[in-house]
Amino acid sequence: MEETYRLGCDIGGTFTDFVLVNNLTGQFHTNKCLTTPSDPSDAVEQGIRQLAETVPELKNGFMDR
Repeated sequence: MEETYRLGCDIGGTFTDFVLVNNLTGQFHTNKCLTTPSDPSDAVEQGIRQLAETVPELKNGFMDR
């Protein structure tokens, strides 16, 4: 089964960057948030949640778990 989305994340010293690609349509969404040096996973979670707000099928599926 082919996955519908791919997520890329780059945790930098100042910003954490994201790209979410729909494998079926080629449409992509990007996001950038401040890196949290004390716990980089906080920025990753924040960025994914912000991306999910722009993609209804993620907001209503994946993020509800």
